[in-house]
Amino acid sequence: MGVRGKPVAVVALLAIAGAFLVVAVTKPFSGSLELPRIGPACVVRADGKVTLDSVQMANAATITAVGLRRKLPERAVVIALATALQESKLENLGHGDRDSVGLFQQRPSQGWGTPDQIRDPRYAANKFYSSLKKVKGWQDMRVTEAAQRVQRSAYPNAYEKWSDESEVLARALTGRVTRAVECTIRGEPALRGAAAAAELAETLRLDWGKGLDSTAQRLGLTVSVSDAHAGWRYAHWLVSHASSTGLERVRFAGLQWQATDGKWQPVTDQGSVSDRRVVAEVFS
Repeated sequence: MGVRGKPVAVVALLAIAGAFLVVAVTKPFSGSLELPRIGPACVVRADGKVTLDSVQMANAATITAVGLRRKLPERAVVIALATALQESKLENLGHGDRDSVGLFQQRPSQGWGTPDQIRDPRYAANKFYSSLKKVKGWQDMRVTEAAQRVQRSAYPNAYEKWSDESEVLARALTGRVTRAVECTIRGEPALRGAAAAAELAETLRLDWGKGLDSTAQRLGLTVSVSDAHAGWRYAHWLVSHASSTGLERVRFAGLQWQATDGKWQPVTDQGSVSDRRVVAEVFS
């Protein structure tokens, strides 16, 4: 038994060592640990880096769009994003503490709305911004102080830990940084053709309202913009919602994003791009 037990022990030790080796090779230490992701992933780089999955990215873009549509300053978007990161990790939860639901874990029993209303990301974001605007001096408060005045959480200082990530997301999604949002779509698109184009147009309308200067096309849409700042705002929003809408390509200002590689690259055919139009195409 003693002789036969040695190989077993050696194998066990080698397995343990191998496990550590895999971690060391696949996840070099960079100051933070990011677990492997299954499915689509988005990376946001805007004087910092944030990695989200496609659902989180779409919700962050919607929260930002609602704030911009209401003509609120970027600071309001930062506070809203930090709140949603703390409350739900930017996931539209159907449950929570007591009767809390949604991105901001708002409670029907406290007058935030019905469960169905709160589960609508646009409704929930609007309610958050409306409550934030009622807080006197919120613009000059720390992120956690302003968020706590709205949320009245049992953990009043928890929001501050998300302030850096929220500022990165806000810089990108408000259009202050170019080519900052990159999402890679793997596998079969969620939608194709006319169904994808219709879903993209409807999602754009829901987030940005009817005042947006956009033109529907058979396999996509075009958004007219006044400047590069606005253009990147919509270009980043489009990429953020690519996974659920069947979006294949976005072109703006001499650059092109494609779902399959997830990167912004220079466009060789410069005649097909413009600084005044953001062009989106879905999978055919």
